[in-house]
Amino acid sequence: MKRLLLLITLLANLVAWGQDAPRIRKKDRRRDIEMVTTAGTIILRLSDSTPLHRDNFLGLVKAHYYDSILFHRVIKGFMIQAGDAETRGVIGRAESDSVSPRVTVPAEFRTTLFHRKGVLAAAREGDAVNPEKRSSRYQFYIVQGRRFTDAEMDSVQRVRLAGRVIPEERRQVYRTMGGTPQLDGNYTVFGEVVRGLDVVDRIAGVSVSQSPPNRPVSDVRILKMKLVRRKKR
Repeated sequence: MKRLLLLITLLANLVAWGQDAPRIRKKDRRRDIEMVTTAGTIILRLSDSTPLHRDNFLGLVKAHYYDSILFHRVIKGFMIQAGDAETRGVIGRAESDSVSPRVTVPAEFRTTLFHRKGVLAAAREGDAVNPEKRSSRYQFYIVQGRRFTDAEMDSVQRVRLAGRVIPEERRQVYRTMGGTPQLDGNYTVFGEVVRGLDVVDRIAGVSVSQSPPNRPVSDVRILKMKLVRRKKR
């Protein structure tokens, strides 16, 4: 019965989203997002430098799209990923056969936004079917990452970034705070964690299964997301 109610709620939200998307007001753009999970609470701040992603995510939060969705892909030292509607109501290690609807958002790459620890970024399909690197409208990830040496960043430049240089100011961040420099310029970063990095680490450290790959053995679920008053850091 509980799973049926979750499914009915999901369908109602998707219908409402498709027919009458929640209106984004100016005050919404000045608010943060509170993500309450079974592992703790994370506060997210969206970037005004990526208005398409910002408003898309705000709309989904206001539509309660993410409520009850799982973190379905977790890789320690890399990132935690959520947003697949098919995981709503899924119990245990059951595998979803599909992904969220393939609606996309144009890439918004910004030199000031890069994959340091704690950033919020959009997942996407691979270059073979998505050469424009358009973002999923629904799926997102939060970077945990790790610290990189200069030699490792030199290798990332050659192999993963096609020769694009990692600037010194970014290198300093990747040496000290850590992140995933191999994703820069390939996936859109559109926000950051302002509180709750310990929760990100906690989720990234859970045991995961081999099948489905990188799926937490014990469910880690987003209980709800909502807009909250922005506090000074």
